[in-house]
Amino acid sequence: MTQHVFDSSMQNRLAIVTGASAGIGYAVVKELVARSCPVICNGRRAANLKDLILEFSAESVATVQGDTADEKVIAAMFDKAHAEFGDGKRHPDLVVINAGRGLKGSVMDSDTTQWEEMVRTNLLGAALVIRHAAQKMLASIEQLKARGKSWLEHPHDIVVIGSTVGRNVSPFSSMYGSTKFGVHGLVEGARRELGPKGIRVTLIEPGFVVSEFQGVAGYDPEWFKGVVEKIGPVLKPEDVARAIIAVITQPPWVHFNDVALRPTRQDYP
Repeated sequence: MTQHVFDSSMQNRLAIVTGASAGIGYAVVKELVARSCPVICNGRRAANLKDLILEFSAESVATVQGDTADEKVIAAMFDKAHAEFGDGKRHPDLVVINAGRGLKGSVMDSDTTQWEEMVRTNLLGAALVIRHAAQKMLASIEQLKARGKSWLEHPHDIVVIGSTVGRNVSPFSSMYGSTKFGVHGLVEGARRELGPKGIRVTLIEPGFVVSEFQGVAGYDPEWFKGVVEKIGPVLKPEDVARAIIAVITQPPWVHFNDVALRPTRQDYP
């Protein structure tokens, strides 16, 4: 049997994380920087992005502000990674698509004025980033081949944050859940298309995670407090980040392609 040797060091990888200024995205950045992996951090809030540079240093992170459903913003993330951390020779081999937003309520009682933005951010934005990342990674794999090397020597990962409510749609957030249901289909299709070419496309499906997500989604604080009392302790962003690290540090020929994680006492969704 052929023995494949791959470089497991994260310092030789180059990452982009969207929605990086808080919550799960921030926790992922922290884990990557701790492993000496340079990161391009995307977010909408300039002040939060500035704080990332102050915390981790300009040698570890760079930032691109803007909406990840905007193709110009997406291109800027990849261009900046290539220019600042890629030595002008390589492109990101790890992209974590975390940018998204929630919305309380079902098709019957959720705020219709927020539907379009949520679909744009959660589904269309994810699709555009997947497409751009895959194009760059496929080109990088071709460059490896030209040098007599193989994708088996260097991982290429696209990681997308889904949700357990995208698999088990619940009335309390069925509009949000429907966008994540769509994301799950998108990721599986991309996995089947890109996996045979050496790119791992991974879906991470967290259950209840305590973060600013609940406030942005408009959930009643007393309702969420009741959920925490019933099923807690709930997940923290760093719990999800550790799961992502476990996926991306596998050898390139090993793929944990669909990872659901819940608080131990969460039965549903």
